[in-house]
Amino acid sequence: MDMKKVGIIMTLLMGVTLSFCLSLTGNLTSEDGFKLIPFLVSFAVSTVISILIGFVVPMRKIESGAVKAMGLKERSLPANIISSLISDLIYTPVITLSMIVLARRMAMKMSNGHAQLPPFAIMFLKSLIISFVVAFLIILIVTPIYIKLSMKLAGVNPSAGGPPADKS
Repeated sequence: MDMKKVGIIMTLLMGVTLSFCLSLTGNLTSEDGFKLIPFLVSFAVSTVISILIGFVVPMRKIESGAVKAMGLKERSLPANIISSLISDLIYTPVITLSMIVLARRMAMKMSNGHAQLPPFAIMFLKSLIISFVVAFLIILIVTPIYIKLSMKLAGVNPSAGGPPADKS
């Protein structure tokens, strides 16, 4: 049960952190610059999506399987890079697609249907490339910190408990 708590805490921490960073990045890189209300809406929607993905997709199993298949030592830098890349590939396209759809709808609504927007594919691909880089770095940096914090909050002794059963 304690490892399940670790997984839940990890899902919440990663979901909120990734959503905050990607929403901020998307808002700052938009043509209109930073706007508080679109940022808050995108952060809220993105957080819900991230947490849902975290609870539905068995991230820890997928990442561990890939690390093991590649013959890497668990928690080594190469293993962390592979795990971060896998998380990035699962979370980022879904979040980015949702945020682009939301941003386009908000822009059209706020302009009464007169917003001059770039084609959807261009908006999506530009945002996806930027988001992939940002999310990869965030995941790579915060995951080890959040694993330790989650284990501490769940009352798991890292030396006795081993890695979390589900990092989601």
